Amino acid sequence: MKMLNKIILCALAIVSPLAGCDTDELHDLNINPQALNKVNMNYLFSAAQLGIGNGGSDGDNRYVDWRTNIGYCAYWMQHLASAGGGGLTSGDKYYINVESDDSPWEHYYSGTLKNITEVLKQTGPGGFEEGRRKNTREAARILRAFLFQRLADFYGNIPYTEANAGIEGIFKPVYDTQESVYKAVLVELDEAATAISAGNADDGFAAADMYYQGDITKWKKFAYSIMLRMAMRMSDADAATAGTYVTKAVAGGVMTSNADNAWCPMSETPSLWTNQNGISRSFISGDGGQSRIMSKTLVDALMGTDKLSAADDDPRLMIYTEGYNNGTINVVDPLLQRGLPNGKDNGTLDAYYATLTPPVAAGTNAATVFSQINLKFLDRSEPYMIMNFAESEFLQAEAKERGIGTVGGTAQSHYEAGVKGAMQMLTLYDASFTVNDAQVTTYLGNYPYAGGADGLKQIGTQMWLSKWMNWWEAWTDYRRTGLPALVEVNYPGNQTGGKIPSRLLYPSYEVAVNNDNIQAGGTENLQTVKVWWDKN
Repeated sequence: MKMLNKIILCALAIVSPLAGCDTDELHDLNINPQALNKVNMNYLFSAAQLGIGNGGSDGDNRYVDWRTNIGYCAYWMQHLASAGGGGLTSGDKYYINVESDDSPWEHYYSGTLKNITEVLKQTGPGGFEEGRRKNTREAARILRAFLFQRLADFYGNIPYTEANAGIEGIFKPVYDTQESVYKAVLVELDEAATAISAGNADDGFAAADMYYQGDITKWKKFAYSIMLRMAMRMSDADAATAGTYVTKAVAGGVMTSNADNAWCPMSETPSLWTNQNGISRSFISGDGGQSRIMSKTLVDALMGTDKLSAADDDPRLMIYTEGYNNGTINVVDPLLQRGLPNGKDNGTLDAYYATLTPPVAAGTNAATVFSQINLKFLDRSEPYMIMNFAESEFLQAEAKERGIGTVGGTAQSHYEAGVKGAMQMLTLYDASFTVNDAQVTTYLGNYPYAGGADGLKQIGTQMWLSKWMNWWEAWTDYRRTGLPALVEVNYPGNQTGGKIPSRLLYPSYEVAVNNDNIQAGGTENLQTVKVWWDKN
């Protein structure tokens, strides 16, 4: 699969220097006798799904997650913490890491979206698969919508109408506003969710589909769940349109259980650089080796209100963490878990050690003091979470509480279903991660849904907890809601004045070659500039 993608990318690259050819010559080139334009669409569709799963469709599958999802967002969202600075822990101190800003743009546009564009071209009017792969086409449109929504959320204004049009001689695409991208993507999602159908003849779709194995009902739920996410994200910027699409998404049918979750399967074989889970590879010792230390903010939230009792703990506490080894024993007592405050360095960490009970000696390795990510999440063959059912429940709870669109049930019922779904979705990583119904009931009894403003805070906090390992989505939720109320870090030399960044920077190479269109789009290229829907 990787070699196939590289052949395709190389073929497209060959066309680039020939921009001076006339239209007929370029068209002839596109139908050359080597027939590269007749690659089986199944390969490209599967490669696109894999690319969303780990960014590895055109290179190192660790790259995007390690730099952006982990190096920025896991620290910005205070799920992880580090006493270091810069590099792949830049998010802890609000430093800028060029690779962390560049990587989603680079891998989505140049890899995954390129594959999707080819699928849509060849299954569309005049394509050699026109009319024969209807479900492949509609599923590809859903994936395309997912990616453009994510890119717009990350960067704001982005190339959309002229994106991936290099074969047409467009090498400096215009920038569409985030608002226009959102509204166009919502229309496309609606069309694709309606058009995908079990009645369509598409012999290769089930075998190529890595997420749902051709289950059309689940694809529809996936599409409408993306629609619900987008509608709620724009709810403070365009309440009327948001309400329309909340209603449409719920009526169409969003995810209703963890059986609907979108996961990308991973494998130890055949390729280290393509098929394995990039998040896992980032943390595994001897591979990426990223520090696994968890933030005090997260550990405290999981430990509940009463830090002297485990009875009110979140049952995910000793799932998210395996504890820590203090050099003598493995500390797995839930009452003894502790996280590292964000924004510490070697000097301030020693001062913090002195405040602990009992005090910790200066210079002690932080990995022996603070709770760490459970290694059972980090097998290289772990599936990669794309989107989960719990999010749809939390969004419906919020929509109901705020009166946005038409949503059945109550805010409380959706909130409780979201909590249960989030707590019980982790067994796909490891069977030991079971949270039974009684544990969920106990937790909800300890923290009953409050409703009103307090209820919205509970929803926002549970969304944040549920986005474990999907940290860039937690960051996007936080930018919109301001929940949970994180204490920001104002570390010396930070780039944002002590504020959690509001967007990613456009890649430096894009600024160098396409700055006129960036400027025309109107987005100042700073991490502190808010995207269109961010009214928080």
